[in-house]
Amino acid sequence: MSDSLWITLISLGATGVFLLGVPVLLVIGIWVIGMSLLLGLPLDNLGSALSDVFTDGFALLAMPLFILTGDLINQSGIARRMSDFAYSCLGWLRGGLAMAAIGACGLFAAISGSNSATTATIGSMLHPEMKKGGYDERFSAATAAAGGTLGIIIPPSIIFIVYGFLMNLPISELFVAGIIPGILMGLAMMAFCWVICTINGWGHLIRLQPSRVFKTGLGSWLGFFAIGIVLWGIYTGKFSPTEAAAVTVAFCVVVGFVSLPLHKMMGSPSEDRPPSERSYGEMLVVRGFSPIDIPKITLRSAQITGILAPLIAISVVMQQILSVMGAEDAIGGFVRSMGGYYPVLFTAMAIVFVTGMVLESLPTTIIMAPILAPIAASIGVDPIQFAVIFLVGASIGFITPPYGLNLYVAAGVTGVSYFRILRYIYPYILALVAVWILVALVPSLSTMLLPNR
Repeated sequence: MSDSLWITLISLGATGVFLLGVPVLLVIGIWVIGMSLLLGLPLDNLGSALSDVFTDGFALLAMPLFILTGDLINQSGIARRMSDFAYSCLGWLRGGLAMAAIGACGLFAAISGSNSATTATIGSMLHPEMKKGGYDERFSAATAAAGGTLGIIIPPSIIFIVYGFLMNLPISELFVAGIIPGILMGLAMMAFCWVICTINGWGHLIRLQPSRVFKTGLGSWLGFFAIGIVLWGIYTGKFSPTEAAAVTVAFCVVVGFVSLPLHKMMGSPSEDRPPSERSYGEMLVVRGFSPIDIPKITLRSAQITGILAPLIAISVVMQQILSVMGAEDAIGGFVRSMGGYYPVLFTAMAIVFVTGMVLESLPTTIIMAPILAPIAASIGVDPIQFAVIFLVGASIGFITPPYGLNLYVAAGVTGVSYFRILRYIYPYILALVAVWILVALVPSLSTMLLPNR
């Protein structure tokens, strides 16, 4: 049989096992091994290629540290406080709790940098409250999934770290470039929440009380401080993203250890009580955690890292094999053939969108960014702007069938089936696509906060 027929059979076989529910890591691994044998590439080089991805990439160390940060702030109770603050600000609007879920996702994303952690944390906390508030459980689960997309756009972002590592771009500048697009994504999704909840009459309104906003904001001070550490340190150049992640982990550990005895001294007040019934002293102290909890927290973080790290490594190898096969030239030639700035740019965006429908954002980025980014640069697109365009598109893939990782995470933490969530996910996709196009058409949205731009 010809090589082209073998390539087709191997690719169809990998697609078949993917449709059977085999994890993406194993699907890509099957394809990589099959293509390596076909092309005559020695399999003993596969192990060294996988290890080189991490031994040569100090920046990737930030990934497990930011994941650990997210688990620490969740365990300490800081994430719950930020959710209360978001609801205090937005609960007076129709659909305020759903909008608060989006806002809480944005605040959590500003510390953790992970989409799946954002969806799981906010979904598990607010889904029961939204059901009590009269929201359709399908809409509640879809909101948690959609809000999780902010996890890779609002800095710090694990996928921005990977993109910067691959394309040799300053990760600190990528973080800053994601701020405004991330805020616009959140606002667009909140607007959808308001429309759909107004039509259906969902949600119980609360009065906008400045005292409640102030008290819950005071209760969230540790979360805001952690966000400030990350953004200040990276933006001023005091430390790298990896160092920022390490500093934030250390801060969260100290906060957890110090808060637990203080919380017990106050009688371990319940976090379920409304803010009006809690004193200012109680709002200043979170529940914290003890050294005994650290193994459990780190194990949870390690489980997520253990999924993402091999996926990054095998995707890099897949990208190298595609390069040997000439796929980069074929895709690049197709995109360039569109001719003109906007046809090329929107064709590249379409490729990102379609790829994101079937692959997780990490393999999408590792495989497609080295192909599309040089093409975008050749037509005059700022590399930082294209990074944001690319990754906003990749984030939409988290809620786009047939894959949609956030949809699976939301289904797992809410108990609402994957297919039932789809009923309310499509309007969120449209809202995010509108912001995506706006970011592509207005470069300053990505670059206006960057120094010397």
